[in-house]
Amino acid sequence: MTDPVFILLYIVLFPGFIFLFVYSLFLSFLDRKIVARMQNRVGPPFYQPFADLVKMLAKEVIDPDGVDRALFDAIPLVALAAVMTAFLYVPVTGYSPLAFPGDLVVVLYLMLIPTFALFLLGWLSRNIFSTIGGIRAATQMFIYEVPFFLALLAPAIMAGTWSISGIVAWQQHNTWLVFFQPIGFVVALICLQAKLERTPFDIPEAETEIVAGPLTELTGRRLAFIHLTTELSLVVGSALIAALFLGGPMIPWTLSPSWLNEVAGFCVFLVKTLAVLLILSSIKVATGRIRIDQLNDIGWKYIASAALVQVGMVLVINYLWVTL
Repeated sequence: MTDPVFILLYIVLFPGFIFLFVYSLFLSFLDRKIVARMQNRVGPPFYQPFADLVKMLAKEVIDPDGVDRALFDAIPLVALAAVMTAFLYVPVTGYSPLAFPGDLVVVLYLMLIPTFALFLLGWLSRNIFSTIGGIRAATQMFIYEVPFFLALLAPAIMAGTWSISGIVAWQQHNTWLVFFQPIGFVVALICLQAKLERTPFDIPEAETEIVAGPLTELTGRRLAFIHLTTELSLVVGSALIAALFLGGPMIPWTLSPSWLNEVAGFCVFLVKTLAVLLILSSIKVATGRIRIDQLNDIGWKYIASAALVQVGMVLVINYLWVTL
C-alpha cells in the first residue's frame, strides 16, 4: 500500500502542484524568449511571467453590470483546478502512483474544462466581444477535439491499455510510439496548439478583431488565474504528448525504476517537454491567424481525416503483430 505521506508530497510538492507552477512559469518565459529571438527581438527577463502574475493578482477586480460575482470568481478556479488535477496522472519521474486503468480518458476530459470555462466567461460577461470570443472558443473546440482525442487514443489502442503510465511502460519495453504513429504525433501537436489557442489558432482572443475575446471583461485575480491555467495547460499538454509518443520519462530497454533511474527520467522528461515546446513556438512564429471557417475546413477535411488514417494504421499494425 502506498504511503499516504508520499502521496501527499507527490500531489503538493514534487512532481505535483508546486513543481507544475514553477515549471509552467519557466516554460512561459522560454516560449516568449524563443518567439522573441526568432523575431529578432530581445525578449523578456526570466522573472517576467512571475512578475506579470503578481501584478495581475494585485489589480482591482471589476464586476461587469449584472454579472453573478460568485460564479465569475469560481469559473477560473475550476479551470485551474482541472488542469492541475490532470497533471497528477502524467508520469514525470517514473510511473504515476495515482495511475489507474482509464486515467487517459479522465485527463482528456479534464483538459476540456478550461475551454468550457472560456465559453461560460464570454457568455456571462454581457459584452459583445466576450460573447463572440466565447462562441468562437466553443466552435473551435468541436473542430480540434475529435482529431485530438483520436490521435491520443491511438497509442492506447496499440499499447493495449488506457492508462498513461501503462502506455509509458509499453514504450519502455518496446520503442517510442512516434515511430509507429508519426501522423498521430503531428496531429496531436497541431491540436494542442489549437487547444492552447496559440497562433494560428488564436481565433477566440483575436486582439485585432474582438479585443481579447472571452477575457475582455476579466480583471485582477480572475485574469491572473485564466492566464495561469493556460500556462499550466502548456506543461500538461506537452507532458502528455511526450508520455504518449516519446516514452515520457522512460528510455526504451532501460532497467527497472530506481532512484537513480528516476533522476535520469526526470531529466529526460524535461528534454522531451522542451522539445515539444520548441515545435509549438516555431509554429506560433511561422504562421498567422486563420479564420474560423478556414479552421473548420482544415480541421474536418485534413486533420480529422489524418487522425482516422492513423487509427486505421494502428489497428492494422496490431492485427499483423498478433497474427505474425
